[in-house]
Amino acid sequence: MEEKDELLILYASQTGNAMDAAERIGREAERRGCGAIVLSTDEFDVNSLPYKNIVIFVVSTTGQGDTPDSMKEFWRFLLQKNLGQHWLERVNYAIFGLGDSGYQKYNFVAKKLDNRLSGLGATAIIERGLGDDQHPSGYEGALDPWMSSLWNMLNKLNPQFFPHGVDIVISDKKLIDQPKVRIIYHDAENLHSQLLTSSDLKYIEMQIERARWMSPGKFNKNRPDCFLRMTKNQPLTRAGCGKDVRHFEFEAISSAIEYEVGDVLEILPEQNPTAVDAFIKRCNLNPDSLISVHSREGDYCPDTTINAPDVPLKLRTYVELTMDVASASPRRYFFEVMSFFATAQHEKERLQYFASPEGRDDLYQYNQKDRRTVLEVLEDFPSVQIPFEWLVQLVPPLKTRAFSITSSHSAHPNQVHLTVNVVSWTTAFKRKRTGLCSMWLAGLDPQQSMGLCIPAWFRKGSLPCPPASDPLILIGPGTGCAPFRGFVEERAIQSLSGSTGPVLFFFGCRNENDYLYKDFWLCHSKNDGVLSGEKGGGFYVAFSRDQPQKIYVQHKMKEHSQHVWDLISKGASIYVAGSSTKMPVDVLSMLEEIISKEGGVSKEYAVRWLRTLEKAGKYHVEAWS
Repeated sequence: MEEKDELLILYASQTGNAMDAAERIGREAERRGCGAIVLSTDEFDVNSLPYKNIVIFVVSTTGQGDTPDSMKEFWRFLLQKNLGQHWLERVNYAIFGLGDSGYQKYNFVAKKLDNRLSGLGATAIIERGLGDDQHPSGYEGALDPWMSSLWNMLNKLNPQFFPHGVDIVISDKKLIDQPKVRIIYHDAENLHSQLLTSSDLKYIEMQIERARWMSPGKFNKNRPDCFLRMTKNQPLTRAGCGKDVRHFEFEAISSAIEYEVGDVLEILPEQNPTAVDAFIKRCNLNPDSLISVHSREGDYCPDTTINAPDVPLKLRTYVELTMDVASASPRRYFFEVMSFFATAQHEKERLQYFASPEGRDDLYQYNQKDRRTVLEVLEDFPSVQIPFEWLVQLVPPLKTRAFSITSSHSAHPNQVHLTVNVVSWTTAFKRKRTGLCSMWLAGLDPQQSMGLCIPAWFRKGSLPCPPASDPLILIGPGTGCAPFRGFVEERAIQSLSGSTGPVLFFFGCRNENDYLYKDFWLCHSKNDGVLSGEKGGGFYVAFSRDQPQKIYVQHKMKEHSQHVWDLISKGASIYVAGSSTKMPVDVLSMLEEIISKEGGVSKEYAVRWLRTLEKAGKYHVEAWS
């Protein structure tokens, strides 16, 4: 690198884990006397990559082997054929990937980045590290030993990186007074002309945009696409079946909405006011303080039409809209910073242990495995008083929650429907936990919450809208059926004005108690409906618990393998949606078996066939954990 004592660390993060890991690598480098620059891949000029000597990459894999959104442009640039095999011949690199071995394409982004960098002439200084969410300590189970190898190899390559040696760790007490953010408190008497007091939607929209622009959290900072009002909250499962799945309907109240089937709706959930109040009280904050949040290098907020940096917010509003205080678990660095502000010696020692490599597994048991919240952790260590600047930096950001859209805009203009599993579970330590957004939505009464405005954003999902002429094979057990309800509605409307391709749908559930949208599917599978045999389609249900042996969607696919093969051979598009555990892998294996058997080809050829379908945009998977 041009500056011998400074590391360049580039990260690509979807949920924030890769950013956290990259920042930790940067901190550990600085503690050893080596400067570090930590940037997201979308903040880095990729044209300058050949001029860097050593680059550390920290990349997450999302969905079914997809690159994070922040890496898409960077990756497209690297794939250019004109770069040549010597383009990065001066570059040395190391890669740490974050993934989940429960997915078929485990750490796929890290692996393909490694291959591409090598193909462009770059040299790996150590073997890539692969963090696994399934590890007892999460991705950090692999990060700690990988970092140890990294420091040793960097020291061999250039001892100037670590002037005091890799084992001499500098105390960062001097850095504890320098969080990344600074808070400016404003005098209310001098701000009356700037403050907005309206209660209309424009005001709410501006508050959301201001708060999220000021936040250091890496999330969607655009103003909401629209505000929604809930008009229906309908249980789809029977009481006592062990699941609570709801059908929600919303109408737009701020502007007309546009989306296609297969799109995704993101909702900003409302936090429990009691939890927000408890957090503010525990941290000795004044909820009515007027604040603006800035980075130490300058404002997070660029110039916008509402001059976001110049208009302060109430502290409570900022916490409500940007800081997840009672749902998300804090990161490891949170415990390290807490240790500096603990005044009780036993608390300080415990926090220091949690932050150390030796305490990593115990921290995982205490924190992640039990899903302790920020508020619960702070209450467990009452002597700790963290300055608000550090809380803003370290409390997990309040993120939008994404749901597959369940409706067709053509069938329901100005409406959007969702199918939501209301998440609740008991941890290993018998704590009851619930999903922040799903439980909040489930508790809304459309008749009593007519004045509630729900901020929403529309975005493309992993299931692109198919042409009307395409034959479709849909596989969606459980709430995986959600996007396909919209597909069927859309195809039904298209069929009124012209010919459409047949639709074959495999749905799975445990029994009649969680047979989601039963009447809807049966209606469209009769009387020349789009799922009917007369139209060349079909609808088949796998009840997994209605008989001694379990029957899943892949078993129904095998039972109707000739029909599946017939549509595949006619150019069908295949869509798979649902749980990310075993289902997508089992479905893929069954498709390979069907192609091999019905097509009279080898298993290897069937694998290549499906890979070709995927590259041609004919095989799509949307899975969630």
